Amino acid sequence: MSKLSPSLPLAGVRVLDLSRILAGPWCAMVLGDLGAEVIKVEHPERGDDTRDWGLRVGSTETAYFNSVNRNKRSVSLDLQTVEGQQIARDLAQQCDVVIQNFKFGGAEKLGLGYEQLKQDRADLIYCSISGYDRAGPEAARPGYDLVVQGEAGLMALNGEAQQPPLKFGVAAVDMFTGMYSAQAVLAALFERQKTGNGRHIEMALFDCGLMITAYYGLEALIMGEDPPRYGNAHPSIVPYGVFDAYDGPLVITVGNNSQFVRFCREVIDRPDLAEDNRFQTNIGRAANRAVLVPELNSEIGRRKRQELLERLIQAGIPCGEVLGLHEALNSKRATDAGLVTMQAHSEVGSTHVLAPPYRFDGARLPVRRAPPTLGEGTNDVFRTLLGLSEEQLSKLKAGGII
Repeated sequence: MSKLSPSLPLAGVRVLDLSRILAGPWCAMVLGDLGAEVIKVEHPERGDDTRDWGLRVGSTETAYFNSVNRNKRSVSLDLQTVEGQQIARDLAQQCDVVIQNFKFGGAEKLGLGYEQLKQDRADLIYCSISGYDRAGPEAARPGYDLVVQGEAGLMALNGEAQQPPLKFGVAAVDMFTGMYSAQAVLAALFERQKTGNGRHIEMALFDCGLMITAYYGLEALIMGEDPPRYGNAHPSIVPYGVFDAYDGPLVITVGNNSQFVRFCREVIDRPDLAEDNRFQTNIGRAANRAVLVPELNSEIGRRKRQELLERLIQAGIPCGEVLGLHEALNSKRATDAGLVTMQAHSEVGSTHVLAPPYRFDGARLPVRRAPPTLGEGTNDVFRTLLGLSEEQLSKLKAGGII
């Protein structure tokens, strides 16, 4: 197989993306990255909310929008009109998967709920993304990443011990929910091959946010209280975190006892620390971190970063520089991996688009379509899938429906 043209695992699958903002669009983008044809439905005038968030790219896009909408077509459609709702229903019948994150009951009001759509397509896979359990007392509450980060305890585990609760740098709950949702859709597609039946997948931001607490969450349950916060250090492994060399920060991850011995002897020239009974096991090092870490900080702080990195690599200890975001994106590592691409843009000539992270048989899956300008695929999609004529399209446009 050519490494330049990998086959697409979801080729032939068609997705109707009725979602907006981040979690739903992220799910749809994952499916698009894997080869599905994704049709994103947007309001004819304002489009997805994120077209107005962050740094502008051309007249209808932003960096925020572009980060979550590659490998999609955009069709403009006013779902508040009877005609627009009927077109959306017709589109759904031409699709294998529907993704929506309307307010609770919103899809049903538009005639686009699962029970309504499956009447005409029993094998439809339908993914509903909400803030909270759709069968619980908070079903109607809108879901926002920042709110859930607070409610799920994520802010309480993030940051330094002396800081107030701190959110993640990105919308982690939305992004994880999108990934979990895509996994569920893939499972449903696999099952459908065997049974011929569709599924209604229901995902909640709060559920996914709580899952992100992972080992911190289980430790809180065991302890009966919040575990301490360690910032850039590890709650269980010592030394493991960000350390300040003489000329800049670096990450050092000493994962086991033999690595600690090599670290002390070959990197910081302190064999006495490796021989100290208090530090010979990780449990001991974690229990005595208040004594050990200042010693390590002193030794690391008087050495230059490059010297430390060379010694760490020679000793077989995982390590790395702490780079700025711009520096990381422009690093040789990112460039060699093809993770940042330049895509043609009708208004600004070209724009940066991150590549999918997936590799199949040694080849990275491509950016087949740059994030779309608002409504770029409207006429083509409606002509191809619904058989609408130029006269019909003109009439719909004149009526503000598309």
